[in-house]
Amino acid sequence: MSSQPTLALDRVLRVLQPLVRLLLRNGVTYTVFAAALKRVFLAAAQQELAGRQMASTDSAVSLLSGLHRRDVRNLSRVDTAAQATAAAPPVRLGLAAQVVARWMNDTDYQDAQGGTRALPKSGQASFDSLVASVSRDVRPRAVLDELLRLGVVQDSEAGVVLEGSGFAPRQGFEEMSWLMAQNLQDHAAAAVANLHGEGNFLEQAVFVDALTAASAARLQQVSVLAWKAAFKTVMQEAQLRFDDDAAAAPEEARQHRARFGVYFYSEREN
Repeated sequence: MSSQPTLALDRVLRVLQPLVRLLLRNGVTYTVFAAALKRVFLAAAQQELAGRQMASTDSAVSLLSGLHRRDVRNLSRVDTAAQATAAAPPVRLGLAAQVVARWMNDTDYQDAQGGTRALPKSGQASFDSLVASVSRDVRPRAVLDELLRLGVVQDSEAGVVLEGSGFAPRQGFEEMSWLMAQNLQDHAAAAVANLHGEGNFLEQAVFVDALTAASAARLQQVSVLAWKAAFKTVMQEAQLRFDDDAAAAPEEARQHRARFGVYFYSEREN
């Protein structure tokens, strides 16, 4: 039987395989990745020590992470402002997502079946009024241009039409990669917390093999329909919680965040 450290390393390496392919496709070599990984081990060691209520000294971080103390000292001097900038979402991404969420949950912008309807650009219950209901600090035209660039909406003769079943950019590598990282990070965080008994988060999947390609494609269609139903239920509650908390709870009490997601993957068996 393999030891727990060996098992942990094996599982993490398996998770890394598609991410390493992403790095290779974008010109990031092992040498560059290995050097950058030091920062990840530094931050994780500091968080782990804080969770154990232990002092985050250079020696303690070095012992826990395996980093040389010289690296710990040098990396700790990295400008925190630069780190915050690197971790921040692309400009307007948050506002664009809020606009789409309001579009999908406000009855003023829905059709008789509860789906999103095409919106005129101006006037009552229009795209302009939708943006204004979220923020008056940005021009509606700027938000529309951003959604068009990301492939989230279409500007048709019938009006502005929302593509797909939610805010899922199909263009813009910066935005798409940022959302991918956020989703995968929280998925991994939930799984690790469950593994160590630190949480009881929803983290489930359905697995089936020995299928034809046609059956796998059909399963994807069914999964998309299931996601649309789940998205509507959870998003309505999320919007309600957000609006109620913003109106009734002080800012210091509104310090929690939550993410709900789903995924589907299929490939030919090796």
